[in-house]
Amino acid sequence: MQNFRYYVPTEIYFGRGQICHLTDAIRRFGSRVLLVYGGGSIRKTGLYDVVLSQLRAGGVTVTELPGVDPNPRIETVRQGAALCRRHDIQVVLAVGGGSVIDCSKAVAAGARYDGDPWDLVLDHAKVRDALPVVSVLTIAATGSEMNGFAVISNLAVYAKQSIFSPLLVPKVSILDPEYTFTVPAYHTAAGTADIMSHLFELYFKKVEGAYLQPRLIEGLLKTCVHCGAKAVQTPDDYGARANLMWASTWAINGFLAAGFAGTWSCHAMEHPLSAYYDVAHGAGLAVITPVWMRHILGEKTVDLFAAYGRAVWDLPPEADPYDTARRAIDKTAAYFAQLGLPGTLRALGISEKDKFEEMAVKAVGRGLGTCYVPLHVRDVVDIHEAAY
Repeated sequence: MQNFRYYVPTEIYFGRGQICHLTDAIRRFGSRVLLVYGGGSIRKTGLYDVVLSQLRAGGVTVTELPGVDPNPRIETVRQGAALCRRHDIQVVLAVGGGSVIDCSKAVAAGARYDGDPWDLVLDHAKVRDALPVVSVLTIAATGSEMNGFAVISNLAVYAKQSIFSPLLVPKVSILDPEYTFTVPAYHTAAGTADIMSHLFELYFKKVEGAYLQPRLIEGLLKTCVHCGAKAVQTPDDYGARANLMWASTWAINGFLAAGFAGTWSCHAMEHPLSAYYDVAHGAGLAVITPVWMRHILGEKTVDLFAAYGRAVWDLPPEADPYDTARRAIDKTAAYFAQLGLPGTLRALGISEKDKFEEMAVKAVGRGLGTCYVPLHVRDVVDIHEAAY
């Protein structure tokens, strides 16, 4: 196992009705709040009214930043940072999914930075201060409610990049599975694929002496397979939603990655895809992941894929490892299809191939040459071609 330091100071309120703790959580940090949310779904569900009434009853002054896009834009971050400075905001409150929380984190850092917030994305070391962030989660997907990462898009330069700082870890996150009941089936499916991708990125590498994390990852993957399908089929299944939500948080809060450092392959390839074509992140991962799995299957990885097939898909232990590995990959692709996710780039709405090499160059620039199975520009182009 590699050396590591692990510290995640997020207080979680999990379960039905935990929104009752919101005002007390906010008041620990101040009384002037920037409320950040997306396209209006929280208004339709009534969550917006619940949040606003609680804050006002608690004497909290609210400024709003609505309209955060699914791939949050740097323009919105700039707008939010300016609002924070103008209204002397003390706390940033994110009510929504991963995109809203990511935007809120970047706003929190941008509010305490004198320059352009995009500087912070390009150079994480420039994040030296940030407003506290509190989140109310409405979809299981990115795990942003309990980590210091945020992914921001700058479509002017076809860039989608992550920013990281321990200062961006939410102070408090409220996770009520009932708030995910109204998430459409497609977005529930895409969120499930995103959670599974976070786990795959850790699992498919060999770390000497590691036993604990692979077993935990297998259990979380089985949870996603079981609960993701149930949540798509029966949106108000509390048990399925609750387990999926908690799996999402633990897939990427740093615990499983402790001692498992390294570049993430599929995310490095999907981010340029989203930057150029603005596709749903989880859907892009659902297309890329099985193709990437087939591409890296070989002597170095066959035992990992066979173990995955046996542990997650209950494939027989006595079978040939390569046969088990191939069947496991096929079952992964079939599961995404079962959830209703696209299986090709064309099904995502990408109708040309002329950006493949350009996107591959950007992906490789994220360190793909240092992955457990290194990928170079030709490899990424081949993956895009096979996924087309």
